Amino acid sequence: MPKSSSNLQLPPPLGRDAALFLDFDGTLVGLAPTPEAIEIPPALVPLLSDLRDQLGGALAVVSGRQIDSIDRFLAPLRLPAAGEHGVQRRNASGHTQEQRPPDLIPILEIANELARVHEGLLVERKHAAIALHYRLAPQLEAVCRDAMSRAIENHPQLELMHGKFVFEVKPTGVNKGIAIDAFMTEAPFAGRTPVFLGDDTTDESGFAVVQPRGGIAIKVGPGPSLALHRLESPRAVYEWLVQARDMLGAQRPTKTEESPRSPR
Repeated sequence: MPKSSSNLQLPPPLGRDAALFLDFDGTLVGLAPTPEAIEIPPALVPLLSDLRDQLGGALAVVSGRQIDSIDRFLAPLRLPAAGEHGVQRRNASGHTQEQRPPDLIPILEIANELARVHEGLLVERKHAAIALHYRLAPQLEAVCRDAMSRAIENHPQLELMHGKFVFEVKPTGVNKGIAIDAFMTEAPFAGRTPVFLGDDTTDESGFAVVQPRGGIAIKVGPGPSLALHRLESPRAVYEWLVQARDMLGAQRPTKTEESPRSPR
């Protein structure tokens, strides 16, 4: 059961032996009215590049976005990444694998019709998912939930996930925790201490994976969570990451800690 907001503590400093996993929207960057309207702080990309190198390449973005969207916003950086909650995954060597998309045409038609009737709804077609955003029309939450729930009633291969002002239909059995588990079996993540930061209910599966491994789960923003630690905002995440970079930069890695740079 998720802990209450008041029980969560500030996270400890990031260790050099960490495998760092970062959600994107609401964690690395602030939320925006639409997915394309986010703003990337100018110093974020150099910061992530420095941390990636300091951690021997063991830094990945784990997001509901598609990987090509993450790449576009973080260019020229190309990090290991899990997109669409793990439907797509690119490892540290640059190899990408993705699940075959299910038939989403019936779901897409229902979502598009709902958006046609109700102003303020946005339909996002992904590789293997349909997201219905209602941030601009929060009063339509119940309408969106009911319509999307009915849409998948006869599709056991699909499930409905509720995030911040979004309902998303995606393949059953895919989540961020499974994606993090997969990264942890591979170099350069294997053998390290997993650290995952996320702000949404969709990140709870990741928290449920890293803490039993002895790792650190960090909830960003308000709300109950399985995570034992909290940062209050993307700005606080940025400051924590800057502190981590500066502390790691002041330390001298041992021979066993040094590893080749991951491909950009």
